[in-house]
Amino acid sequence: MDVNVDHYNVLGLPSGEEGAKLSEKEISKAYRLKALELHPDKRPDDPQAQSNFQNLKTSYEILKDEKARKLFDELLQVKREQVHRKAQYDVKRRRMVSDLEEREWAANAPDPASKAREEEERIAKKLKEEIARIRAMFANKRASSYRKEATETRRESVANSGGGLNKEKVLKVSWEKSGEDYTAEKLREVFAKFGEVEDIVIKSSRKKGSALVVMASKEAVVTASGNVCGHISNPLLVLPLQSTVATEFPPRSMEPEPSSNLVGAGYQSFEESILKKLQKDLKYLIPGSRLHPSPSAFT
Repeated sequence: MDVNVDHYNVLGLPSGEEGAKLSEKEISKAYRLKALELHPDKRPDDPQAQSNFQNLKTSYEILKDEKARKLFDELLQVKREQVHRKAQYDVKRRRMVSDLEEREWAANAPDPASKAREEEERIAKKLKEEIARIRAMFANKRASSYRKEATETRRESVANSGGGLNKEKVLKVSWEKSGEDYTAEKLREVFAKFGEVEDIVIKSSRKKGSALVVMASKEAVVTASGNVCGHISNPLLVLPLQSTVATEFPPRSMEPEPSSNLVGAGYQSFEESILKKLQKDLKYLIPGSRLHPSPSAFT
């Protein structure tokens, strides 16, 4: 946008000293009203509708940004002073000034008009830089949003691909956030030593980072699982998403194991000897019992 544009007038606001006193709330209100008026959807037959609406947004962003607005107000002040000086020149007075006085003034005093032009150019240059900064900031925000959407799309694709993705070619990588963090580029550089990396999807939290690394072959997955450790200050935990080797165990018989006849017979004999000993002791402990011995037993 041209630096000579009055951004207050674009939003339908008064310019000059009165515009410099406007609050941010008043500027936002004026922008909303003007946006409803100039929106391209309401001007389908106007070929300049999109351009005018974009200029409106740019003027609003400049006035909303504190630093850019301050520079713009300074630029307007310089222009007002320049116009005021020009208005003060009196044609009659200039004719009365002799050539000698004009030469002396030109030799000893700086040219106000030249100085004003230099100041205007300086502030205009700064204003252009601020406009470029604001545009770059919004471009970075849009690019970041696009990258985030692309990452989410890849993550959903990896999670929901089902039969389309061979899980034996996927590594699950995790690391702590206390040391050096890992980006997709760093992970690609680490795992590229073991084979071609098809895709990387990172999912991080505040304390822990994790990623799915899709390799081109199963052999690369096996090799990377046994070798990759990452940075020494923050090592990587690398595991295959699905193991390629299945450990088979022999089926276990559900039939009870036959007990040993020898152990059973020995236990039975021991039990019978205990019972006989108890019966013998009871004969002397229970009076009147059939088991109680006769007096002749003690003679």
